Amino acid sequence: MTHAQYTPGPAYGAQVRKDGVGNDKDKWTLILVRELRHAPEKVWQALTDPAHLREWAPFVVDGSMDTVGARVNLTWMGNPVPQETTVTRADAPTLLECGDMRWELKASASGTRLTLWHKIDRRFISWGAAGWHISFDVLERFLAGQPIGRIAGGDVMKAYGWQRLVAEYAKQFGTETPNWPPKAAQES
Repeated sequence: MTHAQYTPGPAYGAQVRKDGVGNDKDKWTLILVRELRHAPEKVWQALTDPAHLREWAPFVVDGSMDTVGARVNLTWMGNPVPQETTVTRADAPTLLECGDMRWELKASASGTRLTLWHKIDRRFISWGAAGWHISFDVLERFLAGQPIGRIAGGDVMKAYGWQRLVAEYAKQFGTETPNWPPKAAQES
């Protein structure tokens, strides 16, 4: 399968928690759950190894994330400004925390139940859900030895069913669909 042949399925496996207060009232937590057909150790490597992350994740890091205290520069696709991020939990192969993300891996009958908690601005919660949905599809193919290459950043917003997914997740979460194209893109 190639990028051109990829089409995401319908929105599923996501929920939001409205947990921001005070100055962080616009921060919500996006919770995504996926069943992956691979052992937790293999999924752990895909979450912590910079070379593996480059194959599927919507960000790149400049070092391994498998050790508590590791400091990495994390750069989101579409945003060239790296964020210094510290790994605060790294219990291989079950729990990884860094920055605004917490990953939990549980062995399951089919392989691994992967749960991601990602704190994100409420205005972009459906965008985040759609982006992670596609990234997890790419991750599953990468782990299966059938990589199609990362689909993230500005490229994903223009194709691959992303806009449909955004609308589906917005409806599921009871939020408004963000304006498309984003204001920054309209002004440039």
